[in-house]
Order: sequence, then structure tokens, then C-alpha cells
Amino acid sequence: MKKLFLFFVLSINISLINAQSQQKPLPHINQYIDFAAAVGNSEGTAAFSYVHDWRFGKRRRLEAGLGLRLTSYLGTKREFYTAPARLARSTTVPFAIVFAGHEEKNLDTLTLQRPSTTSLNLSVNLGYYLSKKWFAGFNIDLIGFTVGRTTSGILHSNGTTTTDPSAKPASFNVLLTGDNDYGSLNSEFFLKYKLSGRWDLRAVYQFFFAEYKTQTIKQIAPDGTEVDRFRNKANLFGLGVSYHF
Repeated sequence: MKKLFLFFVLSINISLINAQSQQKPLPHINQYIDFAAAVGNSEGTAAFSYVHDWRFGKRRRLEAGLGLRLTSYLGTKREFYTAPARLARSTTVPFAIVFAGHEEKNLDTLTLQRPSTTSLNLSVNLGYYLSKKWFAGFNIDLIGFTVGRTTSGILHSNGTTTTDPSAKPASFNVLLTGDNDYGSLNSEFFLKYKLSGRWDLRAVYQFFFAEYKTQTIKQIAPDGTEVDRFRNKANLFGLGVSYHF
């Protein structure tokens, strides 16, 4: 009986070792497409992405890579504020600008009736597998271009109100950190859950910059310079779904 018990235990151990040896590790590369929709106060976005990530570490839990993202933004009667960093913030030092104070005395408001933009940007992606089912990540747009709707806007500047019938989206986008940025840029913090097979579901917090430029009117800044760039910063929440190749 004792020998039979030892044979039984040994057989189980061998089976477990064989099973573990047959388990395939995560691939070094993760490619997927993703659709996300997010909404806020009278504004929202829809974004479609292709992502190519590499996995790192002994257990390949860390992911980093690049993507290509198409983001459409739509709003109704949204307020855009003076965009140039030298006017909007107390410092323009990269990264430090994120924590810099707002220069309220320099900020004027451009109210746009129906802003709408579509941006195509290169993005960078980073994330970590918390478990087999859960993944936490972050992504942000780096550079690209924007097209969009020409719309009327009302500029409140220096105690006066003027109208621009043809404000247009800024066409060039580039990440320079904080208010140093130009154009329309999308960024997300998200938590992803593996549903089954190749499908994932994401809960998304999205921070989106949309930028418009006036065509016929300008803000006269306190330093005497003319300003035609105005920015809306949207805090949005939504859902996304991913399909892995």
C-alpha cells in the first residue's frame, strides 16, 4: 500500500511537470485593434486604434509599443481658452509645466457652437498584466494631423465680445508636454479585462485636447502679441473593446 501511494504521488508530480512544460509562454509581440467611445459634458469622442506592443520581463507582463489612432471629437457650445503655454501657465519648462499654475489674467475664452475634429496620430502605449485576466495601461498621442468642421465662435477678450464665423481646427498635432502641446491629442488611462478568446473589454478615462484657430479675429495678449490658438481640455469616461490578432 505504501509503495502504491508513493507511485500515485510520483505520477501526479510528473503529470504536473509535463503540463507546465507544455504551457506556452505569452508571445513576445501583441497586436490588436481597438474601438473606444467616451463622453463628457456636451462633448465626446470615438477612437479607432491599431496597436503593436512588445512584451518584456521573465513573465512578459510588461508591455510597451506604438500605435496609430484615429480620434473623432464632437462638442456643442464648448469653451476654448487661450492656448499658448507662455500665456496660459506660469512656466513652460517641459514636464514641470504640468504642475505649473494657471495665468488667469492672460486667459480669454472662445465659445464654439459646434466644434468637430478628426485626428490621425501616432501613439505610444504602456501597460502591465495584473493577472491573466486584468491589464492596466496608459497611452498618449505623439504626432499627427487634424481635419474638421469650420464653425462660428464668440471671443470674449478684454471686456469685449466679437464673432468669428469661420474658426478652424489646428491642423498639426505634436506632444510637447502639458500646455506646450499643439493641436488635438488623445490620452487614456484604462483597465482591461479579458473576456474570452481574442476579445478584451476596457474601462477608459480619457483626457483629450482639442485646438481651434480663429481666422478673422485675434486676442490681444497683455504683452501686446496677437493670439489665434484656443484649446479645450476634455475629461471623458467611456468603454473600449479590443480584438487581438
